[in-house]
Amino acid sequence: MSESMNKQVAISNVIYKASLFLDEHRWDDWLNLCHEDFYYAIKAFSPEINYDMIYMDGNREDMRSITDMLPKHNSDNSPLARHTVVYTVEMDESQDTATAVSSFAVYKTELDGINSHALAGESNIFLVGKYRDKFGFENGEPRFIERVVQLDTRRLDKGSHFPI
Repeated sequence: MSESMNKQVAISNVIYKASLFLDEHRWDDWLNLCHEDFYYAIKAFSPEINYDMIYMDGNREDMRSITDMLPKHNSDNSPLARHTVVYTVEMDESQDTATAVSSFAVYKTELDGINSHALAGESNIFLVGKYRDKFGFENGEPRFIERVVQLDTRRLDKGSHFPI
């Protein structure tokens, strides 16, 4: 297998690991996949205003601060499960970078069903959208330089203060 193909496989694996780490609230493991200059944003296009709405925006240190505070929040602890599919990985050999586009659906399983339309134990789609990622390489390993979460879902419920 060529070096380019190896890098593409490694990038796909990092995207899948990121989904698993986020599902399991392994915030440090997720951040360890990210370059020190990492940028993160959650956006959704609003046709009503013809503009992207920004739900979250920050650098690696901002994400560290947010994830450090999450255990202190009064949060809905219903588990979220990401189903991620990598569509494309495109290498830029001259810059030793890559971009990837993945589709995702986040499912939420209600713990108690209180204050919700769902019953306890019921799973529903929470969010759908695409990850638009940029990667660099450190010691041959891919690291997220940027992740823009482009949501199709525009109506967010409790629990949306978590990185997606």
